Amino acid sequence: MTNVENALELVANGMTLGLGSGHAAERFVTALGARVRAGLDVRGVPTSRGTAELAARVGVPLVGLGEALPIDITIDGADEVDPGLNLIKGYGHALVREKVVAAASRMIVILIGPEHAETKLVDVLGRRGHLPVEVVPFALPLCADRIRTKLGFPVARVDDERGDPLVTDNGNLLLDMRVGPIADPTGLELALRSIPGVVGTGLFVGMADVVIVEHGDGRVEVRTRREVR
Repeated sequence: MTNVENALELVANGMTLGLGSGHAAERFVTALGARVRAGLDVRGVPTSRGTAELAARVGVPLVGLGEALPIDITIDGADEVDPGLNLIKGYGHALVREKVVAAASRMIVILIGPEHAETKLVDVLGRRGHLPVEVVPFALPLCADRIRTKLGFPVARVDDERGDPLVTDNGNLLLDMRVGPIADPTGLELALRSIPGVVGTGLFVGMADVVIVEHGDGRVEVRTRREVR
């Protein structure tokens, strides 16, 4: 059984699902579409335009956030997971919408695929070296200056294809903050969110309920928040 198949076992008729962004979420949405075409009755709330387009292609009905509250389960991926199931997300670009949908959900399930199990499971957040921060375009100079002065060196995210600053689905910009191991993720989140113009960060502290890890040898490991409280 794969991590996607494991996650699908949590889904029942009539549920509203938060549909995350990134490779792990794309695999789940594709598999969910097959179940929908076979008769499963669910609705999805996408966290990005890319996810919305994929869901539409595979036949998953979509609804807006206002029609969905509360969401039953959100299925998403992550870029780092620590032993307490705290996360860093946003190496893509959907971190704010992902956090909104996660906050609106009764349960948050994170999928880690076999190709990333060795790098995404970390002993402390920050091991991979950067933390995404979404900022209002007008406030970019202030946000970059405040982060550089007090917290760490930020680099504006660039669209690889065009070479221009990457614009999120919210019309904002991303700063990738260079970090080492983060001793106090909650404190860093509060410090960043106190800067005018910061919309959100990639720190998801105390939010994930279940992390399903598919290892390279085919073994699937399920970690739950109950085990780390």
